Amino acid sequence: MKHIDIYEVLNKREIAGSEVTVCGWVRTFRDSAQVSFLELSDGTSFRRLQVVIDKTALTVDPECTKLGASVRVKGNVVKAFKGEGNELNALSVELLGKCPAEYPIQKKRTTLEFLRTIPHLRLRTNTFAAVFRVRSVAAQAIHRFFHERRFYYMNTPLITASDCEGAGEMFRVTTQPWNASYATEEEYYKNDFFGVKAGLSVSGQLEGEIAATALGKIYTFGPSFRAENSNTTRHLAEFWHVEPEVAFAELPDVIELAEELLKYLIRAVLDECPDEMAFFDSFVEKGLIEKLTQVANADFAVCEYTEAVGILKKENARFQFPVEWGCDLQSEHEKFLTEQVFKRPVFVIDYPKEIKSFYMKQNQDGKTVAAADLLVPGIGEIIGGSEREADREKLVAAMRERKMDMSAYEQYLALRTFGSVPHGGFGLGFERFVMYVTGMENIRDVALLPRWTKNIL
Repeated sequence: MKHIDIYEVLNKREIAGSEVTVCGWVRTFRDSAQVSFLELSDGTSFRRLQVVIDKTALTVDPECTKLGASVRVKGNVVKAFKGEGNELNALSVELLGKCPAEYPIQKKRTTLEFLRTIPHLRLRTNTFAAVFRVRSVAAQAIHRFFHERRFYYMNTPLITASDCEGAGEMFRVTTQPWNASYATEEEYYKNDFFGVKAGLSVSGQLEGEIAATALGKIYTFGPSFRAENSNTTRHLAEFWHVEPEVAFAELPDVIELAEELLKYLIRAVLDECPDEMAFFDSFVEKGLIEKLTQVANADFAVCEYTEAVGILKKENARFQFPVEWGCDLQSEHEKFLTEQVFKRPVFVIDYPKEIKSFYMKQNQDGKTVAAADLLVPGIGEIIGGSEREADREKLVAAMRERKMDMSAYEQYLALRTFGSVPHGGFGLGFERFVMYVTGMENIRDVALLPRWTKNIL
């Protein structure tokens, strides 16, 4: 149906005096003796449009005034009586869809925990509408950032026969019936659709390296899947991943690109979502805009893992998980480094090879790999990356140490045979980034329909 977006009515000065038609959902209704007021939202703007109804000239169906109802309003655009922008003097109000009294989004019940139980409706609240507008802007900025730097966008497979992380936390893809009966595992997979064991991809990195070693600079941006039995506020079974890969790049180049990307995305959100960010700053995380502005303007620190462990060991008494060389850093350690020690984002580099993935370049000390995790204040790790191992013999040795199935990685290993080059990249968990810039504390609140163990609403 022909109508104009509420965003345009609110923000275009030249539209004042025009007759327009808008559509939206009723967010509030106020009544007085001669005038009624509807506030409408159509999702295009954080601010709502006030519709003024002259009761002496227009009779409105009571169903049009109920919270959650959808309506079409024709009216004259006038300057708002209070504040900036415009409002609408109604000429007609037409009901599009009724909304019963049991509409679940009521002020007295709209906690984040309750809204997680109705993900199909929660985007109609201020908080979630703002989250997903920010998410959309950030996604566009990702594509813009890489396009401006002549990276090529690759769509890597979602179904794969190889486990990028080597952790075995993959969802199986199968066409076999639930009661399929075979004498051996080999026979089972031989009779499956692909003839081999297949799963949902945990990362597009391995395929991304194939593209980077031909096109130079590429990135992937799509869903990843991990069958991790985790109920933390930072993990999902299905999430979105930004993964650039760059040929002829070493670890310092990877670090530089990661810092540049994060700053670019933060500035894009601050510039393009001022109303949403002001809302988050006021009602979700006080001081959020100042924090993000400082990060966007900061010089990120770089700290070797061994140095970081030395710093943390002096504070072991304050941690739930004491630190020793060779352990993986926990969230509490990451937050301490960023918030108490460096007071800015920090890249922790050169981790022990035992706690990092098989594909990372082995350093000359024989104990560490050229890995880099970007830790930011308030959330901890937001980017994980590395220079990739370009030496075939070293890569094969690392895979054998982990008892990996070499046959699933023949193409990957071939990249180290035919014109191998130094190369590297990183992964940015997109939902974690959205959490960071909105101040939301639970990753389930920044995914449209979040999936985690025992939950697929």
